[in-house]
Amino acid sequence: MADLTLDRALVDSADGPFLFVVAGRSQDTEFAQGPHRHARGQLFGSLQGLLSVGIESGVWVVPAIHAVWLPPQYEHSVRSHGPFNGWSAFITEAACENLPKQPCTLRVSGLLREAVLRASTWPYEALDSVREHVAAVIVDEIRHLPAETFGLPLPKDARLLRIARALIDNPADERDREQWASWGAVSTRTLSRRFVDETGFSFTAWRQRARLLRALELLAAGEPVTRIAIDLGYSSATAFINLFRRTFGATPAVYRERLQRGAAGE
Repeated sequence: MADLTLDRALVDSADGPFLFVVAGRSQDTEFAQGPHRHARGQLFGSLQGLLSVGIESGVWVVPAIHAVWLPPQYEHSVRSHGPFNGWSAFITEAACENLPKQPCTLRVSGLLREAVLRASTWPYEALDSVREHVAAVIVDEIRHLPAETFGLPLPKDARLLRIARALIDNPADERDREQWASWGAVSTRTLSRRFVDETGFSFTAWRQRARLLRALELLAAGEPVTRIAIDLGYSSATAFINLFRRTFGATPAVYRERLQRGAAGE
């Protein structure tokens, strides 16, 4: 089913094949879907470009070497950044019994990628024995691939969540920790302690991560590296490039090339 404009009723039906895959054509314009959910579990990723995925507990930025698993009925929103080509596998709730119960990001293996691409060519009909085997491979890969952290967890405390969302909206905001604590009506000590408790990151590390994930979105959208550095509040393009390289193992320019090439270029 090589078309993302499928009948939405299919992703909410337990009838038909227990797994089917849709793949979209390359598109130059960004797309966005607001909060929604499916009765089927969903594994989705990109062949080219970058996705950001919003769930209740956080925001994930997903390059082509990763995929997102969402259990059935899990509310989420999706947005692409820059030229994009993606795919989605939908699995009936019954077939999700032994799959992760919480959303997670997975590093896409070569086996999973090839199985998904093959399944994307199938018509929407009952699976024969050969196709059932390929579909089982996809399910097994979801079950066994290690989950990876490639997102921005959100705090649950309402005061901290307000601060976090303000920083997501404007990662370049230069207010220091004390100023943010005052703005959020929380003590500096509580801000520091609870950010670690609820996100696993210190406030400073979380803010740095928010900036770097926004940098990925801006790279995918074609923004120049120097402009990204300035817009995100770095002291210089060199400082931004060095931090980016330490975090992602490549310079922003090289990472942009990988996004443009897609998973096949990894």
